[in-house]
Amino acid sequence: MASRRIEDLHPDLQPLATAFMRRCQDAGVDPLITCTYRSGQEQDELYAQGRTKPGPRVTNARAGLSAHNVTIQGKPAARAFDVVPMVGGKPQWDVSHPHWQTMGKIGMELGLNWYGRPNAPFREFPHFELAKGYQ
Repeated sequence: MASRRIEDLHPDLQPLATAFMRRCQDAGVDPLITCTYRSGQEQDELYAQGRTKPGPRVTNARAGLSAHNVTIQGKPAARAFDVVPMVGGKPQWDVSHPHWQTMGKIGMELGLNWYGRPNAPFREFPHFELAKGYQ
């Protein structure tokens, strides 16, 4: 099962994810991290969705190509996390809800690469990733 633990993020991303969560809460948004690290097998299962298995497409990356699959010395060190705003105790997946833009703005202010931005190479609103400049 994929991790939701901030401790399974890359050491450079952990403080940014913590700041992201705090700043979202300060802005009145209740974010829920749905994924930090996931194994290659989990990645391939998600990649198959909407391609060779039923369901909507939820990722554009195969195993080993996702920022969620990164390890350092065999330990999880994901360079990305996925998040959804909670509204009334339920996940709000409708990307037209204003909380998505609030979270995106906060993430970008922290220097994160947000795939919900208008000029993203593909649109994946829940995905926030460590900028390429970080090792």
